[in-house]
Amino acid sequence: MHVPDGFINAPVSVAAGVVAAGAVAVSLRGARRELDERTAPLAGLVAAFIFAVQMLNFPVAAGTSGHLLGGALAAILVGPYTGVLCIAVVLLMQGILFADGGLTALGVNITVMGVVTVVVAYALFRGLVLVLPRTRRSAAVASFVAALVSVPAAAGAFTLVYAIGGTTDVPIPQVLTAMIGVHALIGIGEAVITMLTVGAVIAVRPDLVHGARGLSAPLKLRVGGELVDAAPARESAPAGGPAPRKLWLGGLVTALLLAGFVSFYASASPDGLEKVAADKGIDKNVEEHAAADSPLADYGIKGVEAPRLSGGLAGVIGVGGTLAVGSGAFWAVRRRRASHAPTGARV
Repeated sequence: MHVPDGFINAPVSVAAGVVAAGAVAVSLRGARRELDERTAPLAGLVAAFIFAVQMLNFPVAAGTSGHLLGGALAAILVGPYTGVLCIAVVLLMQGILFADGGLTALGVNITVMGVVTVVVAYALFRGLVLVLPRTRRSAAVASFVAALVSVPAAAGAFTLVYAIGGTTDVPIPQVLTAMIGVHALIGIGEAVITMLTVGAVIAVRPDLVHGARGLSAPLKLRVGGELVDAAPARESAPAGGPAPRKLWLGGLVTALLLAGFVSFYASASPDGLEKVAADKGIDKNVEEHAAADSPLADYGIKGVEAPRLSGGLAGVIGVGGTLAVGSGAFWAVRRRRASHAPTGARV
């Protein structure tokens, strides 16, 4: 759902940029409370993993494909504020290096693909966790539903932005129907990927999953003949669970394999937004990307003739670059939290 340059007019693009910048600023402050010495490295890995999985377009209908948006996955794994930052890092890397998503539309993309998906998914996830049994399986189910709903919600948000600032005169109800319809199908793929990933991490290190904290029922103590909740203790890693470094390395290897090898087999059909844009005439005023001459444009390396090698190397570079930029940003946020902590306080 990467919006290119030319879909949205300049005033609305600027307004969306202001909204996105405000959301990132708020998220930078909020992420200080979410990140600690264990989860900060995980946040950089989550951004790199989302970059890798977004390269894997899957078919959803005749001539149409979809890919992970990642807002729900990021919010559940590392928290909603950090989740917004993860998606912003991914979109920034894609726009600058790979000419994917317009640079003038970066604010639109962060708002639609980052803020909307994170807010909708995390609010729904937390609501479901409150009413479902407090188990890890329930968390996985809640992640499925949250991710499923977040994708058509983002499609609706794009349609609203287009209704306000679209550069072509097209019937908005038709656009809304088409966008919601195809992205409801894409949402199924998003939900499956999110549930499997969240479930896998919860199975081995639930203490590292932001959305899974506090899901176990509190210990009861009998005091004066009545059952009362015991004081909560810090959740620790399960016996035999992998160390955070091993989990991090396993996740990195998986991301590199997905981007460097599996991505070659991704669907070549246009994604949901591209298909709707072509069918409804939204793309009449699309502009060439400012980074179209980038050596990595279109997820290939210029000068490398073999498509498999070109795409694979580009994917590996993208994962490495996203990991470096994301990890650096989250390390800086973590350090800022530590510097603002009271003397002697545990951070």
